[in-house]
Amino acid sequence: MKAFAPALPLPACLFLLLNAARADNGLAPEVTDLNAQDVSFEREKDLPYLDEPFLSLSPRQRKDQLPVGTLGVDGGMEKLVLKYARELAKPSENPKSGKTDSLLIAYKGKLLFESYFRRGRANYPHYQMSITKSYTTMALGRAMQLGHLSMEDLNKPVLSFLKIPDASKLAKGADKITLHEAMHMSSGIRLPHKKIQQLIDQPEGLLGQGQVQAYLQFSAPISPYPRDYKYQASDPSITMQILQAVIPGTAEDFIRDELLKPMGILSYHWQEDLSGLPKSAAGSSLLSRDMVKMGLLVLNGGKWKGKQHLPRAFVKKATSPIVQTSPSNHYGYFWWRQTWEIAQKKYPCIQGRGAGGQFIFILPTLDLVIVATAHNKGMGKMLWEIPGYLIPAFHEA
Repeated sequence: MKAFAPALPLPACLFLLLNAARADNGLAPEVTDLNAQDVSFEREKDLPYLDEPFLSLSPRQRKDQLPVGTLGVDGGMEKLVLKYARELAKPSENPKSGKTDSLLIAYKGKLLFESYFRRGRANYPHYQMSITKSYTTMALGRAMQLGHLSMEDLNKPVLSFLKIPDASKLAKGADKITLHEAMHMSSGIRLPHKKIQQLIDQPEGLLGQGQVQAYLQFSAPISPYPRDYKYQASDPSITMQILQAVIPGTAEDFIRDELLKPMGILSYHWQEDLSGLPKSAAGSSLLSRDMVKMGLLVLNGGKWKGKQHLPRAFVKKATSPIVQTSPSNHYGYFWWRQTWEIAQKKYPCIQGRGAGGQFIFILPTLDLVIVATAHNKGMGKMLWEIPGYLIPAFHEA
């Protein structure tokens, strides 16, 4: 899970591709001879665009614990889904949109549609920006399911879990921040940009819990709760620090062995933070099919393959609209909430979001999970388009 060495030019043989667009094999496009060392944000940029999009209305069973079915037969309107997928496949010169790499749809627990475009590959983990925060929430939930934390612990001060090197230097009010507050971006931590850069320039001081010490020491005084919401890296970093503090072993091993491996998530990458812990604000890389699994885990209240992988109460809390961030957006524990209204009917939607276009849309009333990956500049139009285009394909299914 640790960061790999800086990217080097890739051997040409690495990107010899199965010709997945041809109907004679029906296989999703893959990178051949893929090694763990080949997966990184920088190397992903070297993936050549596919000559043709791959669209499958009957995804293949890959023995990855993800059930599959057939669009139309097992639900959904084939015509509407294909129409939107073909729009995504069209060339675009707009750097803020039109750079979609994959679109996958699961309905009633089965993957019914799988498509790859441009850099999208079935076996190459796609880099994840802020949606990594959502996975960090899942890791904490797994620790709770295994008894390392409780729901009551969410309301305890973060300092009660940590061994800060020098607590006497912390900003006023730092001892009042709870885990619950940090997990919905309401810690109140405020660091000047100049100080942040100074800290990054001296990374040795951020190792281990030195990172959390720096956040809490150099912050402006922290006001009593409720505090203003602010989207920032300090709050998920605190969450990862607490995970490391309460589990046996390391957060890196725990995420691999306890959260991901039981779900059949084996091909992934997770960068290392300056603290030495896994990054929590951005920095993971997951397969698109594994992102679908994360969505299904939430949709099923923390259950995976009939077993309670995360506590149901925690999943409900984590994906609830705890704080309103804009007229149409709410935020939970690093998960977003919106409500879509289509044909005078409302559809609550839980979302994981990453800049550049990594999305998990979870629509509980439809039993629907939609996953998309892209390499746009910013969020692109997909965040707003996908529910509007695809909900009608399933709302009468």
